[in-house]
Amino acid sequence: MISLDEAVTARLESHGARFEVLVDPDAALAINRGEFEGDLEDVIAAEDVFEDASRGDRPAEADVEEVFGTTDPLEIIPEVIREGEIQITAEQRREMQAQKRKQLINTIARNAVNPQMDGAPHPPDRIESALEETDFRIDAMDPVESQIDDALDALRPVIPIRFEEVTMAAQIPADHAGSAQAQIRQFGDLVSEEWQNDGSWIGVVEFPAGLQNDFYELVSEQSEGEGETKKVRDEEDIRTR
Repeated sequence: MISLDEAVTARLESHGARFEVLVDPDAALAINRGEFEGDLEDVIAAEDVFEDASRGDRPAEADVEEVFGTTDPLEIIPEVIREGEIQITAEQRREMQAQKRKQLINTIARNAVNPQMDGAPHPPDRIESALEETDFRIDAMDPVESQIDDALDALRPVIPIRFEEVTMAAQIPADHAGSAQAQIRQFGDLVSEEWQNDGSWIGVVEFPAGLQNDFYELVSEQSEGEGETKKVRDEEDIRTR
C-alpha cells in the first residue's frame, strides 16, 4: 500500500450515494485508461470504500451492494476509478508536475543525443535548462511517454537533439570476463557475443544512446580499467573485432 500523502481521491456518485477511494495518481490514470497491469493492493492507501475519505466516513452497506453488486473493496475500487472522477488538489497537481518533469528529463537524457557532436549524450542539466527556454509545460494528468514527442518538438529549436540507439562492443580480458560479461549483457539488448581463445570475452550490446557514458563506466568498473569499448557502426565492425 501507499501512504495517504501519496494518494489522490477517486470519486463516483451513483444512485444518490457517493463513493470514494484512495489511490496512487499515476495508477489511477492507468486504471482509468485500462492500462494498469500491476497489483491493486500496491497502489491504494486503504483497502476500503468511503463516503467521505477525508473524514473516514463509510457508505451504507446497502448502497454499496445496490450500486456494485458486491461489498468487496478490491472489486469496487477499480470501478470507482474507471467510472468516477479523479480529485487532485492544487498542491498534488504541482507535485505530480514536478515528478513527471523530472521523469521526462531523465527519459530524454537516457535516449537522446546531440547529432552535431557525433552522437554525444545530452546531460539532464542541459535538457532541463533548454526546456526552461521553451513554452512546453508538462501535463500532470498524462503519462510521460505520451508527452515526449511534444517535448522534443519544443527542444529542437533550442538544442540539436534526436532519439537514437547505439551499438557498442566491449572486450573484457580473461581475468574479469566471467563476472563482467554478466553485467554487460544486462545493460541492453545483447546482439552477439564471442569467447576468445585467450579466455577474453567480446560482447555487442544495443541500448539508448544517452546511456553511453554509463556503459563506459560499467565496462571500466567491471574490468578494473582493462576493458575496451568501441562504437559499432556496421556489421563489418562486428565481424572484424
